[in-house]
Order: sequence, then C-alpha cells, then structure tokens
Amino acid sequence: MSGSPHELFDFIAAALTKFVASEGVDYHLPEGTQRELGFTFSFPVKQTSISSGILIKWTKNFAVDEMVGKDIVAELNEAIKRKGLVMKVSALVNDTVGTLAAGRYVDNDTIVAVILGTGTNAAYIEHVHAIPKWHVHLPKSADMIINMEWGNFKSGHLPLTEFDQALDAESLNPGEQIYEKLTSGMYMGEIVRRILLRMAQEAALFGDHTPPKLETPYILKTFHMLMMHHDTSSDLKTVSLKLKEILGIESTSRKTRKLVVEVCEVVARRGARLAAAGIYGILKKLDRVTCSADKPRSVIAVDGGVYKYYTFFGQCMESTLRDMLGEEVASSIVIKPVDDGSGIGAALLAASYSQYLQDDEILA
Repeated sequence: MSGSPHELFDFIAAALTKFVASEGVDYHLPEGTQRELGFTFSFPVKQTSISSGILIKWTKNFAVDEMVGKDIVAELNEAIKRKGLVMKVSALVNDTVGTLAAGRYVDNDTIVAVILGTGTNAAYIEHVHAIPKWHVHLPKSADMIINMEWGNFKSGHLPLTEFDQALDAESLNPGEQIYEKLTSGMYMGEIVRRILLRMAQEAALFGDHTPPKLETPYILKTFHMLMMHHDTSSDLKTVSLKLKEILGIESTSRKTRKLVVEVCEVVARRGARLAAAGIYGILKKLDRVTCSADKPRSVIAVDGGVYKYYTFFGQCMESTLRDMLGEEVASSIVIKPVDDGSGIGAALLAASYSQYLQDDEILA
C-alpha cells in the first residue's frame, strides 16, 4: 500500500500468473490471440480511453506516490510483460462501473451501482445532454455512465463530530474523502475505537487504567465492530472475546459490553443513513422519487463487504431509503446485491469490447 509502483503491479501480475497456471493443460488460447483482461481499479482516475487512465490520487490509505499522474494500465501491462504472460488490459473499470455492468447484465432496469466496502463510491446512468463536460460525439445510446467518486463528498451539512475531525486530521488525506470516512469499512471501526478511548480516559469504561492497545490507531477493524454488534448472546460473549483478543482487556461487566455494542450501533446507524441519503440523491437527480402512474422500475446494484456482511448496516440503509421515498415510490425501487460485481462487470466489459472490435473488423 505504500511501496513502489513496481512492487504493487508486480504483485498483481504475480497473482495473474498463479491464476493462469491454475487453468490447467486443457485450456489453450486460440492461435494469434491473447487473454483480454478487465482491470478493476477503485481509485480516482482521469480515464483517457477504455484501456488507459491517469491516477488522480490514492484513497483508502494507499500511498504509492510515484504513481500519481501516471497511466496505471501501462504500468500493469509492463508488469504483465515482465512475468511473460500473453495478456493485455482491454478495459479499465472503476468498481462501481463494473458493478453497474454486472447488475445491468442480469437486470436491464439497473440504473445505479453502489459500493459499500473498504471505501464507498457510486455510479449511475445519465443522459449525455445533462452532462456539461461532454463536448465530443454522442454515444449511440445517448447515455453515459457517471462515476461519481462520492466518497469525496464534503458539506457543512454532514454530521461531523470531534472524533471524525480528529480522524480526518490524522489521516493520509486530510480534508478529503469525508463522506467515505463516515460510511466505509476503512474507517467505521476506527471511529468506534476513538469513542471507546475517550470513554476509557474520561469515564474509566474499562477500569482505572486505559488499555494500552486501545490507543493504537486502526487496531479495531469494522469487521470486529460488526462481530460485536451482531452478538445476540445473553452475556455478550463475542464482545468479551473480541475486547480481550484485540484490545487486551481481560474482563468486563455485561453493562460495559452493552455500552460497547451501543457505540457500534450509533456509528453503523449513522453510516447507513448517510449511505441511504446518497442513494436518494441519485434517484432524485434521475427524477425517480416522485409518484406517477408510469413510474419505471429502478434497480440499484450494491456490492462491498460492509453491505454484504454487516447485516444491520444493510437493513438500516434500506429502511432509511424507504422512509425517505415513501411507501408508494419505494415499491418501484429495488436494491439488488451483486456478489463480486466489480470483478464480474470488468470481465463482461472486457469481453464485450473484445467482441465489439471483432465485429468492427468483420464489417470493415
């Protein structure tokens, strides 16, 4: 996450080498062809073509600084060559765009894709005429996919606390990705840690002494947070176990464990409700939040570990969106989980583009 470009892309190329080796002796590429690779890249990029893009900045605590301003596809293709693979990147795809493609492949009413995982982002389908930046030829469909990079949304209306402000100030990208820092898996566990640390220091939550490990940034992951939050045992045994394993807290009362669960719930609920507000904003932009007799069905494809595994988060987000829309409009809105949508979507886009080029050659 903080090495050189060679280290990062050689690591990816090594994983591709292992995958190719696993295909077995029965798989043979047609003569004169090479593997077409869809490359999912979940960071802000200025995309210059379907298979090239300049990295604008890193997010999610990545810091391979030498790559900023460079073509990430060229770097991966060079790493692939160094490994001797007969392969090239034919489609560079943001994870939200991949998820949108995967969702659209199985349901043509899919108009929005949302990632709720380590980071968060969204993409949606917009009419080209509504895009002020669009100055080149119109696509045949007159539609365009917008990668919002909504994790970087920042507003005075966002409910920032002193814990959020401190987390942001001490992060690798202060002042950036504020919405992501409130809603994503990279940060929610850290917010919980900071709150528990304050409670330990000022209210002796864990006894007379503050547990030393509780002072370690990012030691408490969102995965640990959801495990404690989902603990339904009468004595909150999982909470006790995680506090001991992760923070070295040997013994706690049930009352203390209950407080820990409540902190997890407050942070998760806020994140889920903010995520719902973001989805509502997209639907409002697309004029899908008003009642009408011919209101089309709108499908939102969602992927990411927070949505997939954090049951409370997903349920809270969906119920909040229903409340904002009202029952009548909500009946035409469908949230559809798309498992590994970003990877499948990238493969679909690479395959369809490869087919498009073949058809173009035949017509020529």
